[in-house]
Amino acid sequence: MLVLPPTTVVNKVVPKNSFDKYINTKQKKLFSEFIEKIRWANKLSKQTIRLEGKDVNEIQVFEISLKKKTAADDLLNIIDRHIPYHIIFVLLFENEVLYSVAQKHAHPVSDESSVLDWRFSSNWVNQDESLFRLNLKINLDEVFADFCLQITGKEKRQNQTLSQVIIIEQNRKLLLYEINKLEADIKGCKQFNKKVELNLKLQSKKAELEILN
Repeated sequence: MLVLPPTTVVNKVVPKNSFDKYINTKQKKLFSEFIEKIRWANKLSKQTIRLEGKDVNEIQVFEISLKKKTAADDLLNIIDRHIPYHIIFVLLFENEVLYSVAQKHAHPVSDESSVLDWRFSSNWVNQDESLFRLNLKINLDEVFADFCLQITGKEKRQNQTLSQVIIIEQNRKLLLYEINKLEADIKGCKQFNKKVELNLKLQSKKAELEILN
């Protein structure tokens, strides 16, 4: 669990119906099915930790107690889009925890919503074994970027900017999609020459993925 200064503590329950005006009936059902409670745990800002940021003005920490074990990306995206500040989600299920955070920017035409660039999520771990931490140094932009980079679990990426890491992750996702499609095409291909061509493409894509990994 995250250890933060007492000055950051908010400890307020956020009613699930706070988001009703942004969601449809199916999404309301998902909120009810998966989420037990949303707690606004901490607020990191100039007032609470004396750090400012250029792109990140505040960082909120939301603890979400779950009824079922799920990463709940769709539900987190709804919350993230309609709260203008960057949010670190701490998902809790029994004795396990998962951290999820999205890089986002203001919507160009709507003041009430944000555009999500990429979501970083950790694996589920025992609450007592979690090693993630918020390093409250330099400014809020650095605090946020550092936490996102921790979640990637890639030591070699610690010297890269958050924007660079997002581009890498986007390319990685695309390559995985292309690899899966090629493998399916190869499985269904009956022509020898075509299968050889597809295999060459597959090996090339796997080599690109290995470089990113």
